[in-house]
Amino acid sequence: MSDPKPTVVLVHGAFADASGFAGVIRELSSAGHAVIAPPNPLRGLASDAEAVRRVVGGVGGPVLLVGHSYGGGVITQASAGLPGVVGLVYLAAFAPDVGESCASVTEPFPAPLLASTVRPTSYDAPGAAGGPDLLISPDGFRETFCADVPVDLSDVMCASQRPLAAAAYTENATAAGWREHRTWYQVASGDNAISPAAERFMAERMNATVEEVDGSHTAFIARPVQAAAFIAAALAAA
Repeated sequence: MSDPKPTVVLVHGAFADASGFAGVIRELSSAGHAVIAPPNPLRGLASDAEAVRRVVGGVGGPVLLVGHSYGGGVITQASAGLPGVVGLVYLAAFAPDVGESCASVTEPFPAPLLASTVRPTSYDAPGAAGGPDLLISPDGFRETFCADVPVDLSDVMCASQRPLAAAAYTENATAAGWREHRTWYQVASGDNAISPAAERFMAERMNATVEEVDGSHTAFIARPVQAAAFIAAALAAA
């Protein structure tokens, strides 16, 4: 009997939800791959990672974890020591090491546009350790986050953006699964939310298989065929 095929687990990042993976899911599913895209709570790195670990535990077979943006930090933490993980795929994502946060790992690199367009809420983030939620200002949302999608789609993404607890962005990782799993990294060369230089650094540090895409922070939405092909290549190699 052949080994079961891995399930692709897509973990979204901040200011978004799993619906952004719609095009990637269609491509992967039509090619015969099992895919799930669970909600990422966006409340704290450790607690979000625990939520993903529970999802993976419920799959009952091998998984390929895919993280976008802050979701990369989550899969980094979640995958450490987790049975059944065959690899990690990062789509313009954070990949902190132990003792680093999503904020600190990118500090040595040029500040992206996000640094000037993100806004804290006037209230504490519900369900988080403390401090405000973070959102992208509407007047800078498309250029910061998704400059290569149509304006009408960007407007919907902006109106429906999910906030990230500031505490989650600055919480240090206590584990780094990329040290024990094979990794793949798709760098977005036009990213205005994470410096592409920081992405290249994180990818090189992990010894990841790297592909560069000429796109925004959400290039996987604008180019789902290319993103799905990158994930499928990771599946084939894993």
